Amino acid sequence: MLTYIFVIAITAEAMSGALAAGRRNMDLFGVALIAFMTALGGGTVRDMLLGNYPVTWTQHPLYIYMTIGAGLFTIVIAKYMRRLNRLFLLVDGMGLVAFTIIGCNVALRLDYETPVVIMAGITTGIFGGILRDIMCNRTPQVLRHELYASVSFLVAILYLALIYFGVNENLNLLISFVFGLSMRMAALKWKWSLPVFSYSPDRWND
Repeated sequence: MLTYIFVIAITAEAMSGALAAGRRNMDLFGVALIAFMTALGGGTVRDMLLGNYPVTWTQHPLYIYMTIGAGLFTIVIAKYMRRLNRLFLLVDGMGLVAFTIIGCNVALRLDYETPVVIMAGITTGIFGGILRDIMCNRTPQVLRHELYASVSFLVAILYLALIYFGVNENLNLLISFVFGLSMRMAALKWKWSLPVFSYSPDRWND
């Protein structure tokens, strides 16, 4: 099940990258590159940090075709994306949860300690979006809008806690997915976010 959701997730993330590139008026190469980095950047950064070589996507060339193809396909259907926005947000939330769990599994397989496992999950979940926004010259959205990185953190905690208590793997996946997706959708609907730190030297000098 996780594999199918992963495929859906990288497709959705590639499309979000393509849309971000379109807002910056990039050419076809730029769209393809941003789509690829958004979809597979989180896993790439995770593998490099954990020393998990070869990097996952290098062993699955199909992922390259899928992400670049999804990015270029987005150009064709861009005018319809507003109508599909709700569905797109749902799939993006699924991707966040899927990437987080996959990242945790990779770190667990490499026998890392719990804090590292959690950070591996978060990195996989959010870093593609961070790379997308940096390449598009804007402040990463995952750090300043409705709960996103925080959802990844909570999913990682829940997933590992259920493993600790011996919950069946399939049941664990179901609970973690329902929880994470519900949190993300609720955050979007009710605009949940963490407190914002706003610092201005002039303000403190008054």
